[in-house]
Amino acid sequence: MIVKKLYLSKGHSYKGRHGKGAANYHIESAESAELVAGRGILGDRYYDFKEDFKGQITFFDLQVYNEVKEHFSLPDLCSSAFRRNVITEGLDLNALIGKEFSVGNLKFTGSEEAAPCYWMDEACAPGVHEYLKGKGGLRCRITSGGTLSLGEHEFYSSATCD
Repeated sequence: MIVKKLYLSKGHSYKGRHGKGAANYHIESAESAELVAGRGILGDRYYDFKEDFKGQITFFDLQVYNEVKEHFSLPDLCSSAFRRNVITEGLDLNALIGKEFSVGNLKFTGSEEAAPCYWMDEACAPGVHEYLKGKGGLRCRITSGGTLSLGEHEFYSSATCD
C-alpha cells in the first residue's frame, strides 16, 4: 500500500461547530508523522482527545478522492478538504472495519467508517456529503506506534485471512 499524503491539524474546523459556521484551522501536509499508541498523532487535533478514542487516525482512499473531483467537476480540490490524516492507495478501507492491520511496523485496529458529515458540502461542494456515504474513509485506533512516512509500505491485515 502507498501513503500518498499525510495531514495534521491543530484544531477542529467543523467538529462541535453546528450552528456557528466553520472555524479556519489550517490542515498541514507532512512528510512524516509520529503516531503514539492509544493516543493519536503527535500534533494533531485528536491527539489525547479522549481515552480509547476510535478515531486516533483516519485513512481516506485516493481513488474516492479522484472520483469526487471528477463527479463534481472539481479539478483543483485538494485532498486535505476531507480532513482525513492519511490518503492511501491500494487498500479496501471498508474491509478493515473491525480488523487489525499493519502498515510497516505500525499497527492499527479499524474502528468504523469515517462517516462524512454535512460539512463536506461546505468543504468540497453541495452533494459531496451524500456521495461519500459508505466511502468516507476509515477511523482507527493506533495499537503500536512509530513514524509513518509518505511512500510505499508493507501491509498486512487480518482481513486477508478470513
